[in-house]
Amino acid sequence: MAERNDLDEIAAELYALPPAEFTAARNGRAGMADRAIAAQVKALRKPTVAAWAVNLLARNGQLGDALELASALREAQEDLDAAELSRLGRQRRALVAALATQAVGLAKDAGVAVSAAARDDVEKTINAAVMDASAAAAVMTARLVTPLEAGTFEAADLADAVGGSVPGVVAPPQRDDLAERRARKAAEKAAREAERAANEAERELARVDAQRQKLQERVDHVAERIDDLRRDLERLEGEQAKATTALAEIEEERDAAASRARAAVKDAERARTAIAD
Repeated sequence: MAERNDLDEIAAELYALPPAEFTAARNGRAGMADRAIAAQVKALRKPTVAAWAVNLLARNGQLGDALELASALREAQEDLDAAELSRLGRQRRALVAALATQAVGLAKDAGVAVSAAARDDVEKTINAAVMDASAAAAVMTARLVTPLEAGTFEAADLADAVGGSVPGVVAPPQRDDLAERRARKAAEKAAREAERAANEAERELARVDAQRQKLQERVDHVAERIDDLRRDLERLEGEQAKATTALAEIEEERDAAASRARAAVKDAERARTAIAD
């Protein structure tokens, strides 16, 4: 195990160098290594430009987001969550493209030009790391020799793509774990839906309460107007009763006055007749 770790340390140092410097540095390092691993060091292969650019990206710690997305994407695939798969798929494509651009930029800063074809290989390798846990483990060694492409390799094939040892990969979750996780997700989804329904019900209640309040205010206003009108009606009815009584009284006075007037007229006519005679 110690020899293997020594080989990985030497390989990590060598694969950090630009590809053009690799062969000479490897041969020199093999000459200084212990006889037990010298042959293994000598057998390390020169990385392609694409593989070296991805190694550069891994060493700079810029693959963390992609590997977090990889875990979420595989979980969504296992759980057959179509909506989450679609969202993560769009996020994966955008992130892979952005990381490939960063890798090319890092290579350029190191004085290494990346061709269009090599850039495609960089993007395919990062995408493979996102899609496959074994590929992700291989990429994170920063000791890639050749690029990877999702769906075109078996886990055992990674031994040829990595200089030095290939790290173990965490076993996929057992079916019981998946069932438990699905049940938890279903419960969380049900809780979200219940909360959404409760919020909608509360909004509907608030709307009805507001409408009820307006109608209550209208009813109260109309009731106040009716009370005012009733008071006005009572007052007017009282005034009408008084006026009616007064009218009856004045009618009696008029009748009496009219009777006196007629009698006075008759007396006047008799007086004029007497004078004439």
